[in-house]
This record gives sequence, C-alpha cells and structure tokens, in this order.
Amino acid sequence: MNAPQTLLEKLWQAHTVLKGEGGSALLWVDRHLVHEGSHHAFAKLEARGQKVAEPGLTFAMVDHYAPTRSGQMDPDIARMIRTLGDNARAHGVRLFDLKDPAQGIVHVIGPELGLTLPGVQVNCGDSHTSTHGAFGALAFGVGATQVAHILATQTVWQSQPRAMRITIDGTLGPGVTAKDMALHWIARLGADGARGHAIEYAGSAVHNLSMQGRMTLCNLSIEGGARLGLVAPDEVTFAYLDGRRYAPKGDDWARAVDDWALLNSDPDAAFVREDRIDAADIAPTVTWGTSPEEALPITGIVPDPAQFEAGKSVAIRASLDYMALSPGTPLTSISVDQVFIGSCTNGRIEDLRMAAQVLAGRRARVPGLVSPGSAAVKRQAEAEGLAQIFTEAGLEWAESGCSMCVGMNGDRVEAGKRCASSTNRNFKGRQGRGSRTHLMSPAMVAAAAVTGHLADVRPLLEGRS
Repeated sequence: MNAPQTLLEKLWQAHTVLKGEGGSALLWVDRHLVHEGSHHAFAKLEARGQKVAEPGLTFAMVDHYAPTRSGQMDPDIARMIRTLGDNARAHGVRLFDLKDPAQGIVHVIGPELGLTLPGVQVNCGDSHTSTHGAFGALAFGVGATQVAHILATQTVWQSQPRAMRITIDGTLGPGVTAKDMALHWIARLGADGARGHAIEYAGSAVHNLSMQGRMTLCNLSIEGGARLGLVAPDEVTFAYLDGRRYAPKGDDWARAVDDWALLNSDPDAAFVREDRIDAADIAPTVTWGTSPEEALPITGIVPDPAQFEAGKSVAIRASLDYMALSPGTPLTSISVDQVFIGSCTNGRIEDLRMAAQVLAGRRARVPGLVSPGSAAVKRQAEAEGLAQIFTEAGLEWAESGCSMCVGMNGDRVEAGKRCASSTNRNFKGRQGRGSRTHLMSPAMVAAAAVTGHLADVRPLLEGRS
C-alpha cells in the first residue's frame, strides 16, 4: 500500500525524470512561458549553437515592456519587445505580440488560453509564476540560467520544497477578497514565513473563491517566501477551463477531468507545517511599509518601532522613514497622490468589476491608471461598461500589460508620490525611483480614489451589489 501523499508529492513524482544528489530532481516542464527578460537565455542558446528543444511547449508573451498608452515608444523598450519577437520567430515559438488579440500579462493569459491546466508543470522566468498553482499545477519561477536550461532540454533541476498547508475556513466578510486573505497571512507569518515551502491552500473560504480569487492567492505566495502555491482542482477549476483554446476537447476533456479530479492530497498526508485561519478574522487590509508583511487591517494605525524587539524595530523605522509616516497615524488618514489598478495579481475581469462597483457614479479625487491584465479582459470590460465607469470617474483607461506594477514600460509613480495599488510588491522604488506604494485589493484602490486617502471600502459598498 502506498504511503499517503500530498498534492505536491504527487505532482513532483509525476514530473521527475531523474533523481540527483542531495534530494534534487530533474523535472519535465510541460509549459515554458517566456517574456522580454528571456533574451539572456536565448543568447546562451545562440552561443552554444542550440535550438529550443520543444518549441511547441514554449510560449512567448509581451508584457513587462508593453506600452499601455499611445505615443512614440521609447527606443530601449521597442528593442526589448523586438528582441523577444526575433527570438521567438527564430526558434518557432508561438508569440503573443503586442497586436495579438490574446496579448497580455503572462500569468493572466496562460490561464485564459487554457495553457495552464491541472497537473502540468509551468515555469517562467518570473517569480509570480506561482499564480498558475491555483489550477493544481506545479508552477514556479526560475532564474535566467534555468530558463536557458529549459529552452535547451525542456527540463529543470530543482530541490523539492517542503509541504505546508494554510487552511482558511469560514465566510469572508463584505468587501474582503482573496487579496486581503493573502496580505493577512503574510502579515501574520512574515515575508519569510513560508520560505522553502510549497503552500497548499485549503478550507471552505479557499474553495468558495472563484478561479480569479485563487489565482490572486497563489500569485502572492511568493511574497510570503514560498516557492509556490497550490489549490486542489475541483468543479470550479473545470468550469473555468472548459472550452478554453488550449484545453482538451471532446473525449480528451472527459478523460482529463477524470484524471484531474484525483489531484488532491490524501486524507492522511503529512505536511511539514500547518496554519489555520478563521476567515471572519480577515478585514480589508493595506500595507503601510516596504514589504508585503508590513500590512494591517484598514482600521489599524501605523505601528511604533519602539514596541518591537531591536532587529524588527530597525526595519520598521527604515520603512516608516521611506514611506514618510509617523507611528500612531490612523491608516485612513494617509493621503494618496494617485491610484493604480492592474497587474498579474489583480488585473482580471473580476478585479475590474469590484473596482467599478465602488466607482460607479462617483468621482475620483486623485488621478489614476487602470490597465487590464490582457487584451481579452480589456474587450470584456469595455463590453460590460466597466471602462466607461472608470473614465467617468476620472481614471485613465489603458492597454494591457504589467504597466505601473514595475514601471518597465514607462508607467511610473514619481519620486515622493504615494500610490494606492492593486499590485504585488511595495518594495522601495518598485513603481519608480522614490515611489511609495500601498498594496490593497482593487475595491480598496477604488475606495482610495474616491476619498483621496486610504479608506475602508465597506461603507462605500453598502447598498451596492
């Protein structure tokens, strides 16, 4: 009789081609997603005279440098996009270029197209590849050297992370989203709290999330130090994938669903770590500092460094200095200069609907940019009237791309400015040199837009559905 296995162990075993020394394994890669940052890896292949081993399993997407506003493109940005296209065409790789109707952020369009499926291994030279684990896929980011290895061999060497389970049971309160769930556990366990682990999310609050919410939750796993995040596939997963362009069809679909339904942790499987959270304890949450762990319920106050042990106190003081905040300040009294809605964390149609629900019939007090996660999301938002709500509120409606999450395409927050943002990182200078970022859900960003300061979205949602 086989020993009980976690979902992670089942996926790892299924993809192991060769076991190495020290517990490492050579893993087969089912989907390799590349974007503009892959040029170093393609250059290595060229230097060795190699070709992409499995061009049919490699997909190239323009996202980090994708311009979202009209106007002349910066020559350096144009060169990065052109280089990706040249490399993709030279190796016979499917390219989702700027004008492709399916263009978008790699972690948004992979699921949209059905490239991301339960049980597959997905790799990309981007840490937020953990997003795809929402489908029960083994998905993690890799470095430039590993990207080159995958291109050349369709395999990657990895050490197996330890299995950790975070169970969130109960019912989320009004205005509380998957983003709040993620910021809550990261603040609770710390930015290194899950280091070296693969997190399987479980519990009724997780399984009641839509696929888009599950993607947000898994996307942010990396911000708590985890290697990847996982949710066991279920009927919600299958319903999302049914009919997607690259998903199985006909009899293959029926067989696939039968197989996918087996992808879960055995009842007696052992996890190295367990943590349990009551969904009722999670409030709309915002970050006040320069790490995703520096987050509090919106009803909180800026912490006092003097109340923490020496090492932690130094870090908090440094964050407060950078963010120009004083201890004891109510979070709701912190003014913002602008807002941003988008990114691979919260740039999907459901995210835009939540923000529009708050913004409808209201006027933003600060400027802001809304960049959908993909061209398909953009079309859908325009068809549903969401884009009109954003523009009538005074926000700028842009093209799809990573945009102001990381600012590589020129969409940046100016030095000293404070931005309420639906993105995934609030590191120093993440949205531009000297920028100050407060992370929150899209609905909370919308609340900040109409009030001009960090605000509790719950009163603004009363009477709206």
